[in-house]
Amino acid sequence: MSEGIADELDGISLGDERLNQRSRKVIEALAANPEASINAATNGWADTQAAYRLFNNPNVSPEQILKPHREATTRRIGEHPVVLLVQDTTELDYTAHPAKDALCLNKVSRLGFYQHVQLALTPDHLPLGVVAAETFDREPDSLGKKPRNDKLPIEDKESFRWLKGYREACVLASQCPQTKIVMVADSEADIYDIFLAAQEQPHPRADYVIRAHENRNTLEVNREVSRRTYHKVRDRVAQSPLRIQYTIDLSLTPKREARLARLAVRAISVAVRPPSVRTGLSTITHQVISVEEIDGPTDGTRISWLLMATLPIDTDEEVREAIEYYTARWGVETYFRTLKTGCQVEKIQLETRSRLLNCLAFYNIIAWRVLYLTYLNRTSPEISCTVIFADHEWKPVWRIVQKKPLPKQPPSLGEFMALIAHLGGYNNRPSEKPTGPLPIWIGVRRMLDYSAAWLEFGPEQ
Repeated sequence: MSEGIADELDGISLGDERLNQRSRKVIEALAANPEASINAATNGWADTQAAYRLFNNPNVSPEQILKPHREATTRRIGEHPVVLLVQDTTELDYTAHPAKDALCLNKVSRLGFYQHVQLALTPDHLPLGVVAAETFDREPDSLGKKPRNDKLPIEDKESFRWLKGYREACVLASQCPQTKIVMVADSEADIYDIFLAAQEQPHPRADYVIRAHENRNTLEVNREVSRRTYHKVRDRVAQSPLRIQYTIDLSLTPKREARLARLAVRAISVAVRPPSVRTGLSTITHQVISVEEIDGPTDGTRISWLLMATLPIDTDEEVREAIEYYTARWGVETYFRTLKTGCQVEKIQLETRSRLLNCLAFYNIIAWRVLYLTYLNRTSPEISCTVIFADHEWKPVWRIVQKKPLPKQPPSLGEFMALIAHLGGYNNRPSEKPTGPLPIWIGVRRMLDYSAAWLEFGPEQ
């Protein structure tokens, strides 16, 4: 696996072939032991220094490191009929060991930065790669202030990252014309500029499914209140006929227990007025889908979604499909958990912000790879494990776990991943949910130790 991940840097151009080769060695070393420190992951002090010099090189940037992975991701996107581009933001807290030029998170006392990631997923949640990763932080003087910035251009706001994400989705739609690209985002992306961009974008364009935050005005005057008051979108969709009821399986998250949720769904097409402070903008029309959980819990986890989409809603199946696209958004949360818990990126100690960001770019790819392996096992368990793993990786694991002679044919990916998960502490009981990333990355670490011993001392030597 650690060998395959270097392929994500094929074609990297750092201005020096020695740097290109070093980048491949660094990502292999870090991927082989993703939760270890840089010193522990690299092979001796010379390799550790080489990694530090790479991170510190002024000619190296996160964009350059991610560029070949982004190109590989685009190729994978083109192989699928539908791909979701899920974007979200997480915070990376380095308060305990900040870089000397670190800036702030939401408080002066908290140092680090935010990372906004665009992750490509198939509708069945297979992650195809990181399309973009943008970081930002805040000056201490800017905290605690709430300036009125309604009239500022979107380019001058932090929220511009969401519009950039939609534009990136449109670029992918033009690069992969046979693939339907759908941008998916939570309520922070409820930004009128995105709706305008989608309405004005020539084809091929990306679609979107965004959870609403604002209760916007329709074009209809609510004369029962006044001639200057308009009906609200939420009221209009709530008054529409019930379209479907069905049950979904909600997985366990840090905020809720796993449960079955019975949903009541309504869906209509609505024309919406621009914000009151931007009345010169055009009106927009999109589909609005109301998803309400029937008899849900009162602990704050009851489903109550208002989704805005450019997707068709003529049939019940199309409405359910749009909802399923939105629920795939949890994949980016799993990615962030893999990045922070699995790869331990908040424990990285580097002297400057630029070095830290260069190092983080490698871990962006590594976290994707762990997640990709986890979900590929769920979506394509029948393929041969040799598609992902080398002979010197699967053979020692088979011998150690199964305690049997090697089979004549390599096991399937599903069979082999069960062995990897077993090494990671997953018991594979019938009542258990499919394994998550944690047992996989622990199991892979052990596999790589066995692989090294096999190469050095194995029966084929």
